[in-house]
Amino acid sequence: MTKLQTENVTRRSFLIGSAGLTIGVYLTGCEGETTVANPQAATEGVPLEWQPQAYVRIGTDNVVTILAKHMEMGQGIHTGLATLIADEMDADWGRIRVEAAPANVDLYANLEFGSQVTGGSNAISNSYEQMRQVGAAARHMLVQAAATQWDVAAAEIEIERGVVSHAASGQRASFGDLAEAAARQPVPESVVLKTPVQFRLIGKDLARTDIPEKTDGTALYTQDVRLPDMVVAMVERPPRYGGEVKSFDATASKAIDGVIDVVEVPAGVAVAATDFWTALKAREALTIEWDESDAFKFSSDELMAEYRELAKQEGADVAVESGEPDAAAERGEQLVESQYELPYLAHACLEPLSCVVQISDGGCEIWSGAQSVSTPQRLVAEALGIEREAVRIHTLYAGGGFGRRTIADLTLAAVQIAQALDTTAPVKLVWTREDDMQGWQYRPLNFHRFSGGLDADGHLSTWKHRVVCQSIGEQLSPGFIVDGIDSLTASGADNILYDIPHKRVDFHTPNHPLPVLWLRGTAETHTVFAVEAFVDELAVAAGRDPVEFRREMLGRQDRMRQVLDLAAEKADWRSPLPAERGRGVAMCFARATYIAQVAEVTVRDDNSFSVDRVITAIDCGVAVNPDNLRAQIEGGTGYGLSSALGDIITLRDGYVEERNFDKYRVLRINQMPEVETHIVASTEAPGGIGELSSMTISPAVVNAIHDATGRRIRRLPIELA
Repeated sequence: MTKLQTENVTRRSFLIGSAGLTIGVYLTGCEGETTVANPQAATEGVPLEWQPQAYVRIGTDNVVTILAKHMEMGQGIHTGLATLIADEMDADWGRIRVEAAPANVDLYANLEFGSQVTGGSNAISNSYEQMRQVGAAARHMLVQAAATQWDVAAAEIEIERGVVSHAASGQRASFGDLAEAAARQPVPESVVLKTPVQFRLIGKDLARTDIPEKTDGTALYTQDVRLPDMVVAMVERPPRYGGEVKSFDATASKAIDGVIDVVEVPAGVAVAATDFWTALKAREALTIEWDESDAFKFSSDELMAEYRELAKQEGADVAVESGEPDAAAERGEQLVESQYELPYLAHACLEPLSCVVQISDGGCEIWSGAQSVSTPQRLVAEALGIEREAVRIHTLYAGGGFGRRTIADLTLAAVQIAQALDTTAPVKLVWTREDDMQGWQYRPLNFHRFSGGLDADGHLSTWKHRVVCQSIGEQLSPGFIVDGIDSLTASGADNILYDIPHKRVDFHTPNHPLPVLWLRGTAETHTVFAVEAFVDELAVAAGRDPVEFRREMLGRQDRMRQVLDLAAEKADWRSPLPAERGRGVAMCFARATYIAQVAEVTVRDDNSFSVDRVITAIDCGVAVNPDNLRAQIEGGTGYGLSSALGDIITLRDGYVEERNFDKYRVLRINQMPEVETHIVASTEAPGGIGELSSMTISPAVVNAIHDATGRRIRRLPIELA
């Protein structure tokens, strides 16, 4: 078994530094009692208040409440985190409950990013050992409490499904019976974690903790928040990015019954009313003159033409260079060249954005389904001139996130409206679907240029890949830029697993003012598509089977090869298909996870087509909840298919042409294929899964279309007509 040591330091620094072994126990059902926390943090005999750094509360009703540091937006992370803790505690899964952790970056930070944020498919991977340590520490404290009460050796005590027992004496107690005594035990200096063969919950298909309340309607989303005297606000923003309010007339708006006020704010003109429909009607009645002298007025076609020209020149930043990539012709290699284009994309969360804020004397309270907690807490505190701890955030469920809910633009806008209204009443800022679709936060437009060299034996010898794409890091997160390379642009291009002797990957990063933002899969939403589609072109040019062509370039990448072989086997890769059908394969390594997908398509004479079947093989290390993993793969496949088949944001003279789902054609249910997911058994530490299938599905589909028709698709969304 693995023994994890904790540095023997002061209790205070231990609580802040470890962020993993602090246990709080909440006593429910005890009239007049307050929460009991670790006694080292308070005076003996004085009622103790629950410490917000706690991860576990045990009630006298035997309910174990887990405080989840990651936000639940449909991906099942509350269940995953609870599973890790409950398994090490040997808790009864039927008595597990989950709540969102409060805002406290010192205690609830994403260990990879250092901020309190959910994203990058790393919620399980960054929490795997940490949450198991929490569970193991809680178990230790329960055992020590029982041993003390029963005057027996701790080593003789067992726990099963929330029941603590001592076989020799016949004594038994529930978690609730021992809650108060356990809370007064010292937090252990070290814990022993289970080995995989000892897992009782990890690796099992457990029911998700959030499903009951999402089924019966009690789940709370931001739009559900109703507070006394709450004001509903909407903002009319410039139709072009960079535009500003020149003047406005709110006479007609203020004449509408229920309108509270109309104020100018940095985002535009805000209307405040007693309810949403009144605010919407009042916004429509506004007369605004815009100053667009500094507005962004480019069109998508103009930008793509600029990108094509840039790609003719060597990239300003070189991410990968080995061998002699410019000497392919001298080596007598067969050269294959190609280029790929991908559009701006919106996140298209089914729950549009909204946020509730209430400013009080010296403080601010926020209700929001936000992926990032620490960033809005810090920015709001700075905006209001108050301490960070005075900004209290209630993290609610969200109907999708995909990266859009990681930035604080909506929260800051709500605060600015409340300030402009000069009110201490709660203010709910609501975006419509049209507001959301035209919200100026898109996955960037991008262009890829390739050149590949095949030697006389048909082996890939030379690989040149040039990417033209705006840098997300330059706008939002400079820490992602290392040696001039933005990993939010490069990932999936600069770390391919193929063993190729001569390589160069370089980049151009056009500097446009239009904001760009990560989207589910970040850089891999475009790099994996381009890379895997071009690899297929090379395989065909070499007269090779696409699976075998990939296999031979994997060198010592045994885990990737095993996943590729499994996908091919389950897809019956070499079996014949009817003339109108085709198969395509794509794979990638990202978020410490290996994935391969095979797509089967049918292309009809009228140029319509369908994706019929998708076979996925994945090695993500330990699969904490296989059923949820399969659901994530299915959801990611649907999300990636949506961008392959219909999603696109186009600009014309700076105006966004798509306003709702009539033009932004998200995937319809009748377009969703059958999805099979095959999981490679593993005891390796878990990687991410939420983004993986959204990366590989589009190249698998276009490769399948080529297999069926001989036609290459080099631009998304797919158009055959």
